[in-house]
Amino acid sequence: MAAEGLITVRSSHGPEVTMNRFEADVRGRGMTVFARIDHAMGAAAAGLLLRSTDLLIFGNARAGTPLMQDVQTIGIDLPLKVLVWQDTSGTTWLSYNDQNWLAQRHGLDETANATIKTMAEALQDIAEKATAP
Repeated sequence: MAAEGLITVRSSHGPEVTMNRFEADVRGRGMTVFARIDHAMGAAAAGLLLRSTDLLIFGNARAGTPLMQDVQTIGIDLPLKVLVWQDTSGTTWLSYNDQNWLAQRHGLDETANATIKTMAEALQDIAEKATAP
């Protein structure tokens, strides 16, 4: 069962390669990478096992700030995030929030449409490049 508002793409690569490709493209587009969190490493530090699960937090203040100026609650979902994870069969997946769903969730009006469209297209493009053979 897929989570509402979540886009998930199957990767042709392992988790590390997928995330490295995604991060390189983000940086190449001039976006800021705020953090890369290795959840499996955190689990291991607590004595627990977790398949590869990495979160990248990134964004662009020029795009995100106007959205927060309109509706500050979208700040809970910004900066952007992508999760690269591996399922029980060893398949790697890349998941991120649907920007249109976020706009609806926070009640952004039509003045945000161009920004949301740009963000959604960029995320889709970066995800496709990171997961493609």
